[in-house]
Amino acid sequence: MQLTGAEIVIECLKEQGVDTVFGYPGGAILNVYDALYQHQNEIRHILTSHEQGASHAADGYARATGKVGVCLATSGPGATNLVTGIATAYMDSIPIVAITCNVGVPLLGKDSFQEIDISGITMPITKHNFIVKDVEQLADTIRKAFVIAKKGRPGPVLIDIPKDVTSNQAEYEKKEISAVCPLEDLCEEDVETALGLIREAKRPYIFVGGGAVLSNASEELYEFVKKVDAPVCDSLMGKGAFPGTDPLYTGMLGMHGTKTSNYGVSECDLLIVVGARFSDRVTGNAKKFAEHAKILQFDVDVAEMNKNVLITEGVVGDIRVILRRLNERLEQLDHTEWIQKISEYKEKYPLTYHPDLLTGPGAVEEIYRQTHGDALIVTEVGQNQMWAAQYYKFTKPRTLLTSGGLGTMGYGLGASIGAKTARPEKTVVNIAGDGCFRMNMNEIATAARYQIPVIQVVLNNHVLGMVRQWQDLFYGKRYSATVLNDSVDFVKLAEAMGAAGMRATTPEEFREAFAKALTADGPVVIDCQIDSDEKVWPMVAPGEAISKAFDEEDLEAGKKQ
Repeated sequence: MQLTGAEIVIECLKEQGVDTVFGYPGGAILNVYDALYQHQNEIRHILTSHEQGASHAADGYARATGKVGVCLATSGPGATNLVTGIATAYMDSIPIVAITCNVGVPLLGKDSFQEIDISGITMPITKHNFIVKDVEQLADTIRKAFVIAKKGRPGPVLIDIPKDVTSNQAEYEKKEISAVCPLEDLCEEDVETALGLIREAKRPYIFVGGGAVLSNASEELYEFVKKVDAPVCDSLMGKGAFPGTDPLYTGMLGMHGTKTSNYGVSECDLLIVVGARFSDRVTGNAKKFAEHAKILQFDVDVAEMNKNVLITEGVVGDIRVILRRLNERLEQLDHTEWIQKISEYKEKYPLTYHPDLLTGPGAVEEIYRQTHGDALIVTEVGQNQMWAAQYYKFTKPRTLLTSGGLGTMGYGLGASIGAKTARPEKTVVNIAGDGCFRMNMNEIATAARYQIPVIQVVLNNHVLGMVRQWQDLFYGKRYSATVLNDSVDFVKLAEAMGAAGMRATTPEEFREAFAKALTADGPVVIDCQIDSDEKVWPMVAPGEAISKAFDEEDLEAGKKQ
């Protein structure tokens, strides 16, 4: 049947099973929005307050479900406002499809009103992108975009469609979409080499990254850990792939990782890396990272092998397939003595905070208690992000949604709207600092408009907390442009935008406020007043080995390396 390009866009989204899109209309994309109006009972559209909010919402939807998130924007500034969200998804390998519309084909390249080369701008931060100048190519391009977003290492794809293409007509025929399956092929020699290294190890350590989450490999990972009989640490992106309540779990690795994980990895003789890319925030000084160990890396992307850290051996493939293959051949191993040593580290170096005051860690632990560890936790970036990673015990994948690679302040509120839309049965909490909340707090109005009951917890220390922490420790307490001690009232702001607002200054007040928020039928903002000098501990100084992690007690004792 003959359809316009705009109608083809909607039909192709329906083919892909898309039930929700996030976006903001404008002149160039009007035809698509007009077609969407005719299908509003099939595809829900969430009008965000800003296009960046739409891209983060699509990202949050994707992280919470494993499906492809979709966002829409018009030409020019509408398209460029998606860039930060696209880059966020790219750095964390999140599958989203961003659909933008541009000026008509005859006007391209002529500096027309609201014209921008968005495909050129996003080329370095997309897995692939397209500009569709022929309506005959539109349907197949959209289908191809969804396959590319999901296949192998996931990532964002952008489709730019000139306005006249959305009004031109072409023959459309519905196509059934086959599932994108992981590649089963592995190099047999690499698998055998991996098995040999695992069997020979006396002090193995398993380091889990986001790839284990993206490949849905939690069950296979759990079996693998138990067979190897090794302690487990994770990256920020790997949270929940292995249960944070298991006795073998030792916490996060890296700059704000636990001393147990940092010391253990520094002393192991085999580091098994499951879907992690050796970020600088994990390795510290890369030349001193796990320097006594052989490194065995599992990753779907061959480009990650030997990129940041030289490895001993690697297996390239889907994480779930690799672990399943190893589990089939690996006998039960026993490393009782090594695990006992790591357990002693856990007892000696627990995470601690001041319990009598309202603090970031205390608030996170209270959130954990009241949600019974079963919420979707979204974070912003900085101290709030690290406290959430340290003190909330993630037991399932896709329950921590956070900007890991790009570190995007302002990510969390849009992402929490996307997550709650995708998983309405789950409690969704966005943990933010006041600096991050200011970035995109206009999305509270979005949540209020649709009565999306997200809980926004603002750890309000009236400073840019993590930057100030660095200034305090490494810049002689010169607090340049990091003090936010002004008259902004987040409770009044929340109420002005249609949400409920509460303030907490003590642990008891926060406990009561959060309990009320859990029963609310709309968005809630809780303004938590915490101390400006509160810090994230432990910490590794820039350029140091992770074995040099220090905490508040070390600092007071003059032991900081």
